[in-house]
Amino acid sequence: MSDAMGNYQLSLEQAVARLKDLPALPLVVSELLASFDDPDVELGQLADKIAHDQALAAKTLRLANSSFYGLQSRVRTIGQAIQVLGFDSVRALVVGAGVIGGFEAGREKGFDYDGFWRHAIGTALCARALARHARTNPELGFVAGLLHDLGRLVLVTRFPEHYAEVLARRALRDCELLLAEREVLGIDHAQVGRALGQHWKIPEPICRAIANHHQPMHQDEGELPAVVHVANVIAHGLDLADQEDDQVPVLVQGAWDSLRLDDAALRAVFAETEAQFEETCQVLAARPGKE
Repeated sequence: MSDAMGNYQLSLEQAVARLKDLPALPLVVSELLASFDDPDVELGQLADKIAHDQALAAKTLRLANSSFYGLQSRVRTIGQAIQVLGFDSVRALVVGAGVIGGFEAGREKGFDYDGFWRHAIGTALCARALARHARTNPELGFVAGLLHDLGRLVLVTRFPEHYAEVLARRALRDCELLLAEREVLGIDHAQVGRALGQHWKIPEPICRAIANHHQPMHQDEGELPAVVHVANVIAHGLDLADQEDDQVPVLVQGAWDSLRLDDAALRAVFAETEAQFEETCQVLAARPGKE
């Protein structure tokens, strides 16, 4: 490791310029992400569009019929799923399946795609459970938790040599990934993730949660960014990614206090997250040939 690392410095503008090279999201996923800001969304039209994307519809129905929701009877169509679970829940599931499906595992040396998505799904489930206690939208929590680290995928797929240097620096110094990114690249995955959210026209509350998931500000307390921050820490603490070098990020006390979790509530969050985790990973993160 040498001072030559300075040659890897990136600007946020350089990272943003590469966003257009990413695989396009399915149109229905883009519309569903935008619909978080639309109180007059046409449910029937969106349900039809989901149903016509057979891969997305199949994954959504598998998850709707799993222990994730614990339904008493099987739902067989997207329309039935919306009737039983509600549009917010189905939208979150479709967005999750669509985003994960849009990023195929690559060959970037040293990057664990399976571990990445396991952590993202664990954070999503935990954020969903925490959001109920914080009296914020649990499905918004799920989506924000799932997307919180997407900036890492932008960096590793668009700048693989740069990110290999980040991972080497992190291993050498045994430091937090965010610090290694800033030292080697001059930017971090939270900044890039926010830029991706804006590129995808994701509503601002989710973009803010992505941007601030490591360092929520005072105005984030009790809000979605605090929920995702705490969920991220818990998911790392539970070692859901099953990675040997996983580190638990620093917990911001104000964000933690703002959620007002007592011991019983915290145990319930742990239990719900762990109970749903493996089955959700099997449905959402399964790749062709591995289902």
